[in-house]
Amino acid sequence: MIREEDLNHCREAIRTGSYSFHAASRLLPAAVRDPALVLYAFCRLADDEVDEGDHKRRAVLSLQDRLDAIYAGRPKDAPEDRAFASVVEEFDMPKALPDALLEGLAWDAQERRYDDLSGVRDYSARVASAVGVMMCVLMRVRDADALARACDLGVAMQLTNIARDIGEDACAGRIYLPLDWFDEAGLDVEAFLADPQATPDVRRMARRLLAEAKRLYLRSEAGVPALPRNSRMGIYAARFIYAGIGHEVRRAGHDSITQRAHTSKAQKIGWMGQAMLRTGVSLITPRSPILHARPLDEVAFLVDAASREGRPMGRTAALLDVLAQLQRQDDDIGQHSNPV
Repeated sequence: MIREEDLNHCREAIRTGSYSFHAASRLLPAAVRDPALVLYAFCRLADDEVDEGDHKRRAVLSLQDRLDAIYAGRPKDAPEDRAFASVVEEFDMPKALPDALLEGLAWDAQERRYDDLSGVRDYSARVASAVGVMMCVLMRVRDADALARACDLGVAMQLTNIARDIGEDACAGRIYLPLDWFDEAGLDVEAFLADPQATPDVRRMARRLLAEAKRLYLRSEAGVPALPRNSRMGIYAARFIYAGIGHEVRRAGHDSITQRAHTSKAQKIGWMGQAMLRTGVSLITPRSPILHARPLDEVAFLVDAASREGRPMGRTAALLDVLAQLQRQDDDIGQHSNPV
């Protein structure tokens, strides 16, 4: 059972830190909304510590310890950790799911770059689809087809975020666009990071990302009717609100260098109304055959982890390797900063 004071802390963290999710969450039933707020608060805290902190490697290693403590039933004495531990116990959350998020954040700490769109989807699976699958677990949904469509939605949302934040990421020395797109355009990545410009080639990259996101948003819709009726409206709302961010990038001519797309409160209300309408339609229309489409190769491990209820999976060799790399790098930095 989540303590009321811990839940209130998580509510406040999301209200001030994630406007889009906070708006969509208001349409979820309380039995899903409250643990979902806890989930997002914990994930947001982890992301912020890695993204904004001065010691990214240490933040990831700390998150590893916190997750291990949570799953051992000894959470850190902090509101997000105590609340997430309650959620893990109540919903039997597979550890492979927050571990996938941990791996994505470890890649961020390494400032990893991605050779092609598949690599970007690999990253998106970890930092976004893993959260979508955890949301399904909170709804008591373990059907593989529904999980695959939730993963589609997660990847689409992350691709939208990347397209919106090209300029902001470049100013911070980060690049999430596929490197082979730069090769195709004859552009040097380091020159772009040194002086990001909204050139026609860079705008085309944003357009290509959003085209892939749109394809996955459309595919994801087939999975919403497989969710409990009282949860569909909130998921439709999240889908429309995030797709609306992409629409604003398009309206700006795919220029996310000189400006950052924003959506208004009025727009969010409109998309929530659209979600209400689509929920009603979902009650009377047959399920789409797209529901049974194969999951993206990059998300299949998440679908497998969540659909194998009661069969725990250990940390993958890839995750253990990246964590070991971060530990060695952190140890090396510590030795150089504290010479004997």
